[in-house]
Amino acid sequence: MTKPLSGIRVLDLTNVLAGPFACHQLAHLGAEVIKVEAVARGDLARNLGADAELSAKGMGISFLAQNPGKKSLTLNLKDPRGKQALTRLVAASDVLVENFRPGVMDRLGLGFDSLKTRNPSLIYCAISGFGQDGPWADRPAYDQIIQGLSGVMSVTGDADSAPLRVGYPLADTVGGLTAAMAITAALNAPDRGTFIDISMLDSVLATMGWVVSNHLVGGVAPTPQGNENPTSAPSGTFQCADGLINIAANKDEQWDLLARHLERPDLLEHPDFATREDRKANRLRLKAELETVLTKRPARDWSRELNGIGVPAGAVMTVPEILGHPQIADRGLLARFEDAPGVDRAFDLMRIGAMFDGTRPAVDSPPPALGANSEDILGALGYSAADITEMQNEGVT
Repeated sequence: MTKPLSGIRVLDLTNVLAGPFACHQLAHLGAEVIKVEAVARGDLARNLGADAELSAKGMGISFLAQNPGKKSLTLNLKDPRGKQALTRLVAASDVLVENFRPGVMDRLGLGFDSLKTRNPSLIYCAISGFGQDGPWADRPAYDQIIQGLSGVMSVTGDADSAPLRVGYPLADTVGGLTAAMAITAALNAPDRGTFIDISMLDSVLATMGWVVSNHLVGGVAPTPQGNENPTSAPSGTFQCADGLINIAANKDEQWDLLARHLERPDLLEHPDFATREDRKANRLRLKAELETVLTKRPARDWSRELNGIGVPAGAVMTVPEILGHPQIADRGLLARFEDAPGVDRAFDLMRIGAMFDGTRPAVDSPPPALGANSEDILGALGYSAADITEMQNEGVT
């Protein structure tokens, strides 16, 4: 398979998650991604994750997850020689991605206006919490800050538990995907060369279509619904004998099939459940009626039977359970690396969530040690061995 981004070079000047995740997608799609990191420190994610020993080695799990297939170049961008090396690299690259606070790259003399003189076709993508302008532009931002400001937390949980944080870094990930989408679009432009401004806040709000539109168009203030789907009923989470199941009988015919399969055809004749709006208004009573039957058997048995008759359903599973299921295990979503610098065991990482003609594009090298490729990259830019040694001795690389 020829990967879609083969021949594209991306400079990844990002840290932690949103930016590294964006470039992670591009690497799987075939781009050569050079991660430009601070000398001695590197990406903060190198020291983050659930394994303290790996974090101490600068190969933290948080770093491993988003950086396979990349090369690592260390540069001190406050040193004129570090800046010169970056500008040489920019001249031979297609994309630069950074997630510093707005204005940082300009103050270094490495902003878009400066770099595009070296490469007019450069696609420059700046990822930040709030975008490059506006009253909050200079604020620092982390995922949970964006979740709270965007309204996501206000609609997560139920009346007793909301506002509640989504259980993974939603804003970082959505921001990264938005950046990757915008970059691939810019690469397809007839005339390349643009500045892409990615706001994590904007990106999250753009994914909240129904919630936002119910307010903007319908005048309905969004409220936390817990595990209930506010657009239909019965549609939500139900108790079974061994755990929870999600059932989405969103169509009238699905509701009919569900009631009959549970041997509760009487519910179809009940005036409180006659129409979609009736069922929504009386959803908790309907839920209780259905659970009198559902609690008699395991969730996965019900799931298998309901899907078999055309009623969408699925047991609520843990992360380890779904990763071990053939639906994931047999489709190549996980990649095994037998070794990596600083990691003394085999480990699995996620690949991209897309397949092309039945094949999932994926990188073939593990996450790099800090500065592992510095000498090779600088040498290819025309630096001599003596130049590189001097730069190393003086902390430029």
